[in-house]
Amino acid sequence: MPSLFNNIKGDIFGGVTAAVVALPLALAFGVASGVGAIAGLYGAIAVGFFAAVFGGTKSQVSGPTGPMTVVMGAIVAEHAGNLGEAFAIVILGGFLQIVFGVLRIGRFVSYTPYSVVSGFMSGIGVIIIIIQTLPFIGMPAVPGGPLDVINVWAGLSLQVNMDALMVAGLCLAIVIFWPSRLHAILPPHLAALVIGSAMAFFFLPGAPVIGDIPTGLPDLLLPFISLGNLPTIVGPAFVLALLGSIDSLLTSLVADSITRTRHKSDRELIGQGIGNMVSGLIGGLPGAGATMRTVVNVRAGGRTPLSGALHAVILLALVLGLGPLAEQVPHAVLAGILIKVGWDIIDWGYIKHCWRAPRDSVLVMFVTLGLTVFVDLITAVAVGLILAGFATARWMEREEMKGVTAIAIPDKADNLESEVRAAWEKLHGRVVVVTLRGRFSYASARELNRWVGQASMGYEAIIYDFTEAAHMDTSAALAMEELLTIAANDGIPCFIAGLSESAQTTLKSLGVLDGIPSGHLTATLLDSIQVAKSHLADRL
Repeated sequence: MPSLFNNIKGDIFGGVTAAVVALPLALAFGVASGVGAIAGLYGAIAVGFFAAVFGGTKSQVSGPTGPMTVVMGAIVAEHAGNLGEAFAIVILGGFLQIVFGVLRIGRFVSYTPYSVVSGFMSGIGVIIIIIQTLPFIGMPAVPGGPLDVINVWAGLSLQVNMDALMVAGLCLAIVIFWPSRLHAILPPHLAALVIGSAMAFFFLPGAPVIGDIPTGLPDLLLPFISLGNLPTIVGPAFVLALLGSIDSLLTSLVADSITRTRHKSDRELIGQGIGNMVSGLIGGLPGAGATMRTVVNVRAGGRTPLSGALHAVILLALVLGLGPLAEQVPHAVLAGILIKVGWDIIDWGYIKHCWRAPRDSVLVMFVTLGLTVFVDLITAVAVGLILAGFATARWMEREEMKGVTAIAIPDKADNLESEVRAAWEKLHGRVVVVTLRGRFSYASARELNRWVGQASMGYEAIIYDFTEAAHMDTSAALAMEELLTIAANDGIPCFIAGLSESAQTTLKSLGVLDGIPSGHLTATLLDSIQVAKSHLADRL
């Protein structure tokens, strides 16, 4: 594979740099999930290696991320009595990602509205910040979600560990204010990990530490999935799969923009799925494409899957000998790092400009954010997608109805040929011409029915001009059927001009044109005007 080894120097630098950035985050995410620091490292190794080897984004670095950790934390809290089920969910989630890739669903994940993605990602950032407030002041993390943490806040003043608070504050300050010129030499997260741990060890020993971390290769877990527990794990597994897919593909787009390449979304999902299945089998956290690690890798020279795989191998080497040192890392150090991670996940760019964004989009974003924090991610995404669908439908309705006019006097019509105008004038306002331009869908069907019904009242005949109508879906076609039926019941003849092949196929397949005499279907508006004139003359 010559293409894999044509950038060895850059890939080595990229892999080493990404591993340095990934180490403190893996420890922090492992502790935050409730499974332990080693689970974060196992996840970084498994997902990082297999997603790089089998994925579809050459320069992407994968591993545990904030969003995946939040979901995993909820899963661990729900299945605290049986962690085997928690890891079974990780395995099943990885399997579903592989299914997504095989079925070529990757391209559809990108159709998720930005307002929904912004809402649940920002909600996840808020959750991380809330959950880390307790370790930040030296208190043990509580099982459950942000509401459980909020319930503990009432008695904080009596339980603050000053050593932990000072360590956490120092680490938070480091990751915020670390000079940018030093990022390439010592990334801020690693600087916070090293400096904060040293400060606690020598000067602030009262800060609680991680404690025992196993060393060596992980044991293979074989979680049992039965029909009995399947209903309880499918939902969380689907959330992991969906969130991991969205997270990874968004990072793939970032990698594409930097490297001027194009990822293969379906292959990326297969690689992520394999990585998550392996991670679940060894007791690791689920992961996804990690934006920060990917950007660091690319800027350091990483361009091929070798860099992502090397980053995982370096982490594995560290796991085999790092345990005794990592045991002395205070929880407060990781809390300081994670609060900055949570802050960065919040979509501040959208929030700052939301007052200029469409109100529907802003509503979707904040409802999704609130439900993510105070209910759960499944409900948040489901409600967000429904609201976004309604918002899109409202926008489509407005845009589609701009293409509808009802005119009885040709002087009010634009761009008419002289022959058409002359023929129309001879109808003396007895016939209304309803012109439909563009595409018509379920979004405008109801309004189309109401508006045209009112606009065509009081005329002796109606001409529907479809010359500039490109397409009608089933809902719009059935709305037309109702208009034609009402006109027929009132004894008002209808004439249809200029049906495109697409619109005619839809209308005929639903039987909408069954009640229209063949002579009332014409190729042009001029033909319809002349037929309508003859018809009205015959009625006199």
